[in-house]
Amino acid sequence: MTEKLTVSVLGTGIMGAAMARNLVRAGHTVHAWNRSPAKAEPLAADGAQIAATPAEAVRDADVVLTMLYDGPAVLEVMREAVPGLRPGIVWVQSTTAGIEAVGELAGFAREHGLVFFDAPVLGTREPAEAGQLTILAAGPEQGRAAVTPVFDAVGARTLWTGEDGAAAGATRLKLVANSWVLAATNAAGEVLALAQALGVDPQSFFGLIAGGPLDMGYLHAKTALILEDRLSPASFAVATAAKDAHLIVRTGEQHGIRLDGAAATADRLTRAAAQGHADEDMAAGYFASFD
Repeated sequence: MTEKLTVSVLGTGIMGAAMARNLVRAGHTVHAWNRSPAKAEPLAADGAQIAATPAEAVRDADVVLTMLYDGPAVLEVMREAVPGLRPGIVWVQSTTAGIEAVGELAGFAREHGLVFFDAPVLGTREPAEAGQLTILAAGPEQGRAAVTPVFDAVGARTLWTGEDGAAAGATRLKLVANSWVLAATNAAGEVLALAQALGVDPQSFFGLIAGGPLDMGYLHAKTALILEDRLSPASFAVATAAKDAHLIVRTGEQHGIRLDGAAATADRLTRAAAQGHADEDMAAGYFASFD
């Protein structure tokens, strides 16, 4: 039988809320917290216990799972959680935080005697809700028995990248994967914008590449959201995608490379957010072509 755990979920946005629901469905006790309580309160109907503070949420937890906006937000929330933390708690850090931030978070974990796992996920709203995320994980062998039931509840596959979460091996892979996702999303938006500007029916383009090496399911999925005006609710929001794109660009610079495409994508997403599309699906970067 799968061990039933008490899991604290800190951050119940698009991804965190879906993960919390799947943990409840798997039979685990879930304590959920979010800075904006309105995002956490609906989880009570699913069986989660809603906490008023991070410290309350992590008290008595076997596993703490953080799914917040960025690294600084995670560190701030975990500092607020300190009164409820005890040595030996397993911490699954799933925020896309960046390499340097993961190092800082791992340092916090050492300071407080937590067992740290760097575990970002690959997937958006739909796979998160279906419990079909891919977990990219790094952490000590001796702690994996505690995190395996959590990963099994929220994901379909776990890819282990190493035993040292502080080395950010999982986060490094996540940044590479996100760079591809963002580039493909940007290209999908631009091809639609260019077709519109030139008076070309997008279906003519889709027919041209159908079945060949240039065709891809992701292109059709993202362009359909734009063409059918289905950008809300977002699978992955423009504002969050812009944050990740800027993080990827900075990471490249820190490692001596220029990522011109990622920089352009970051600028486009930032512009789309400023136009009022921040909470829409990242495919809404399309609108940045019409400023």
